[in-house]
Amino acid sequence: MTLRRHPELWLCLLLATLSLRGTTVADSLPTAPAKTSNLRLAAPIERWDEAIPLGNGLTGGLLWGGERQLKLSLDRGDLWDNRRPDVWSRPDCNYATMRRLVDGNKQPVLEEMFRKAYLRFAYPTKIPAGRLEIDLAEGVRAEQFVLDLASATGRVELNGGTVDAIFHATEPVALLRFDGVDAKCRLMPPAAVETLHYAPAEFAREGNVQWFVQKTHDQRAFAVVVATHSDGRTTEMAVAITSTDDAADPLSLGRERVRSALERGYAALLGSHVGWWNTFWNRSAVALPDAAIQQHYDLVRYFYGAASRRGAPPIPLQGVWTADRGGLPPWKGDFHNDLNTQMTYWAHFTSGHFEQGASFIDFLWNHLPKHRRFATDFFGTSGAAVPGVMSLAGDPIGGWCAYSLSPTMGAWIAHSFHQHWRYTMDERFLNERAYPYCEAIARCLEELLEPDERGRLKLPLSSSPEYHENAAKSWLTPNSNFDLSLLRWLFAALAEMAGARGDAAAADHWNGLLDRLDPLAVEGESGPLRISPDESLAFSHRHFSHLMAIFPLGTLHVEGSDRDRQVIEASIAELRRHGSERWTGYSFAWLACMAARAGQPELALENLDIYLKTFISRNGFHLNGDFKRLGYSGFNYRPFTLEGNFAAGQAVHEMLLQSWGGTVRVFPAVPKAWDDVAFTDLRAEGAFAVSARRQGGRTILVRIRAGRDATLRLRDPFGGRQVVWNGPNVRRDKGDYVCELAKGKTLVGRVGEEDSHDEHCGSIFRRSRAPGR
Repeated sequence: MTLRRHPELWLCLLLATLSLRGTTVADSLPTAPAKTSNLRLAAPIERWDEAIPLGNGLTGGLLWGGERQLKLSLDRGDLWDNRRPDVWSRPDCNYATMRRLVDGNKQPVLEEMFRKAYLRFAYPTKIPAGRLEIDLAEGVRAEQFVLDLASATGRVELNGGTVDAIFHATEPVALLRFDGVDAKCRLMPPAAVETLHYAPAEFAREGNVQWFVQKTHDQRAFAVVVATHSDGRTTEMAVAITSTDDAADPLSLGRERVRSALERGYAALLGSHVGWWNTFWNRSAVALPDAAIQQHYDLVRYFYGAASRRGAPPIPLQGVWTADRGGLPPWKGDFHNDLNTQMTYWAHFTSGHFEQGASFIDFLWNHLPKHRRFATDFFGTSGAAVPGVMSLAGDPIGGWCAYSLSPTMGAWIAHSFHQHWRYTMDERFLNERAYPYCEAIARCLEELLEPDERGRLKLPLSSSPEYHENAAKSWLTPNSNFDLSLLRWLFAALAEMAGARGDAAAADHWNGLLDRLDPLAVEGESGPLRISPDESLAFSHRHFSHLMAIFPLGTLHVEGSDRDRQVIEASIAELRRHGSERWTGYSFAWLACMAARAGQPELALENLDIYLKTFISRNGFHLNGDFKRLGYSGFNYRPFTLEGNFAAGQAVHEMLLQSWGGTVRVFPAVPKAWDDVAFTDLRAEGAFAVSARRQGGRTILVRIRAGRDATLRLRDPFGGRQVVWNGPNVRRDKGDYVCELAKGKTLVGRVGEEDSHDEHCGSIFRRSRAPGR
């Protein structure tokens, strides 16, 4: 018997575990994920992309190995070679040149300038930090690797002892504790530095401390330091990764950090580490009747806590787990702003992890002055432009220039600022960040737009990531639906924000620009969305860029007109008709989000299931390709990137809670298999924290707490049944419930108030009684 085949037992086990930890789902704050969500991987682990991932936002490690040797691959988020290739200093490296070459059909010259420069130079690139190799005594071998999500602790269970490891949540060190086993360690510098032509690392040892210092470029360097202490029975190791960003002498700083850590000891530091993670997990919780999806959802939240932290760089393609394969990471480990960074931060809003999302928003805000200069120097406009492929320094890297240098990538980036405002309703953030950032992006685009013979505004160059890859036909007839969706969303969002700021003139300006844009291009009257005005989707493709209006932008939705619904249904049907031959893992997760938003829960679940069984490694990493060769994609490779994981997490949110357009929708796209499901404190637009419980296919409880004085509009989640509210001011408005909520106040609605014991779940779920009984 498997939990996956008996979901009712899985959910009861999960909820009972939460109850034993001192919480009742949808009635109070939860604590940590259940033990059933922990990773338990049989040894050996022979690949870095199947390792136990550990991290604290800035530094990270991958714990793997097996027979007589363990490995801890090391990484730090700000270890980058940020050198710029000479092409970016050329006076003709600009948008005007791109227009001239495209108009002259000189794609090979464009490729020479941007794509081949990307390939010719190894930099800019993310740099891994090396590896700690641990030799075990004769006859000692690993039997199982475990990741305890609650405590963010890795464990290796040996045939004669254990090894525990943490990357401390608030201290800049990693710690390992060996119990009942002798071990010797050595440091290995990253082989990737050879590609960058750095001088060899300098090694040294003094007493119980060993280290290497790796000089990089421009008089920069980083140090990896390990110190060891043993009392005979146990051995503790402390690891620090320091750089010239921390201090002029990173080695001295690293030595001090490991000395201090060993002085305090593993047990003492574990307490503060677990305390931070307890606070992290208490933000929200979800209880699903599907063990595999539950485990992956909990792991996605863990990835946020381990890889994204305010004050540290945001998550690039691989987070703080850069590939340990003897070279540079795939795609240079960069910030891909044509999908990857945006998708990576989709799920943090609803889960309430705003601190993790702040890493991304702060990073973009801090680079705004540079991106203003990029708009001036490259595009010849005011405002700001964000490179589609970007280094940690915020500079363009290049690549396929139709996408890597498209000005609309900044509009998609700006979506995160608008979403943060909508979810928090933070007036200061609106005035000081959301509106100014979106306005800067829009000014650049406004100055690039040119009226056609009908007065309709068009971009001079248009594309749709990543259709036609780097071929000449990647330049589409303006405006592609990708560009148009983003332009329409951005101007409407600015009008909304200007209205909230009381700036009627600005709202009129943005609405005026919106009125001068074409509607989205569709086949016929109500057929599927096209890629561009004169090109329809005619093949399988991984990037659903032409469907941005459906998701994530949500400007085309099923609560619109009959035609809108027909277009959405036709677009999804066409996507599926062309098949998944050229899809990657994130494509299935994206379609799951889109299907949930379109009110197609069974399709959402189907695609989540395919994603989970096909595209993730046994440690949960999204490996892009159908590496198991199950027949779902023609891509059989396995490059690790994280965006697919977070898209899958957001798909769960879309099934449980939606709040676009000013209405909160509880359980809007729950599949039939999810009869019993619950969540606590998921966040909704309007600054609401929402908890709900569903039993036997019916919603029996909803609790909504207001983060500000607001009017709540709740789409009836009870199917028209009689509801008992905790307040008198709830009124019915057609299919919605509406009430005024003051900041900090909570609205509770129940169907049935009688507690009843469940033989599996105890009193976690309350049985509802029919109205009038």
